[in-house]
Amino acid sequence: MEMPPDPRRKKKSPTPPLSFEKPIFELERQLEQLESQLEPTAATNEAIRSLRVEITRKRREIFLNLDPWEVVQIARHPDRPQALDYIELLFDEFMELHGDRAFRDDRSMLAGFAKLDDQKILFVAQHKGRDLQERTEHNYGMAHPEGYRKALAKMEMAARYKLPIVCFIDTPGAYPGIGAEERGQAYLIAYSLREMAKLNTPIVCVVIGEGGSGGALGIGIGDHVSMLQFSYYSVISPEGCAGILWKHVKHRDEAARALRFTSQDLKQFGIVDEVISEPLGGAHRDHRQMAASLKMSLQRSIKSLLPLSNEQLIQRRYERFRQMGCFSE
Repeated sequence: MEMPPDPRRKKKSPTPPLSFEKPIFELERQLEQLESQLEPTAATNEAIRSLRVEITRKRREIFLNLDPWEVVQIARHPDRPQALDYIELLFDEFMELHGDRAFRDDRSMLAGFAKLDDQKILFVAQHKGRDLQERTEHNYGMAHPEGYRKALAKMEMAARYKLPIVCFIDTPGAYPGIGAEERGQAYLIAYSLREMAKLNTPIVCVVIGEGGSGGALGIGIGDHVSMLQFSYYSVISPEGCAGILWKHVKHRDEAARALRFTSQDLKQFGIVDEVISEPLGGAHRDHRQMAASLKMSLQRSIKSLLPLSNEQLIQRRYERFRQMGCFSE
C-alpha cells in the first residue's frame, strides 16, 4: 500500500545558511529582489542573467573546495533529505514492518517492503527526524538493540523470499544509554555484522548523511556500499575524536581532517564502491534531484547483483571486508 503523507512533516521557517553558504544566499537575495520587479528594464534583465551565472559559479567554487568539517555540517544539515523523504520520493509502495518480537518497536530504525519501479525490495533505514517531536520519537536516529534486532529479522525474512535489501545509513551512532547496554547493544551490533555477512540475497548500503561508528556499521555490511557526495562515514565523530586526542571540542575541524572520512577519501581507500554526486549546493537544496540520482544508482547496483549466485554473493562480501585495512610497506 502507499504510505500516506506524515502530518508531522510540515513546512517550517527557512533554515539559516551555513557560514560558508552565506555569500550564495546573499546573491540569491539580490536575485530575488530583481526578479520581483513588476516591469523590469533591459538593464534589469541583464543584471538577472549575470547574477544567475555568478550564483552558479560561486556555488561551484565553494562546494568543490569544502574542508572535512564543512562536509560534516552539510551531512547534518537540518534540511537534508532523510529516510522518510526518500520513501516518498523513491518508492511506489512502502509497507512498514514493526517490532523485534522480543522487547519493543524501535522507531529510530525503519524497515518495510517497498517497490523500486518494478523491483520488490526490503528497505531498512535509520531516521533522525526534523522537529523536536519527530526527533524524540526516532531518538535522533540512534538505534537501541531492539532496532538492530528488528532490522536483522526483516532482512532474514527478505532473504527467504530472495528480495534485495537496501539499507540507508544516517546516524551519529548507536544509542549509548545504560538501558541499551544492559540489553546487549554491542552484542547485537556484532551479531548483525556476522549474520548480514551470511545473507543469501543482494545487499546495497548507502550512507545518506552521517555514518557514525558501530551504529552505522550495524546495517552496513553490503555487496555494494556507496555514499552521497557530502556525507561522512567514520569510526567516531570529529567532536568525540577531538575530546579524546586534544581534550577539547574546539579542535573538531582538525580531527575531521585527520579522520579521512569523506566520500572521496573512502572511495580512494576502497571502503566504498561509489560516490553519488549531489546537486550543486548539496542535497538539502534539491531533494528531488538527489532522489533521482540515488534511484539510478540503486537500480544499477541491484541489477548488477541479481545474476550472482548465493555462493558468489557471500564470497565477494567476505573478500571485500577481509581486504579492508591491508597495507604494504
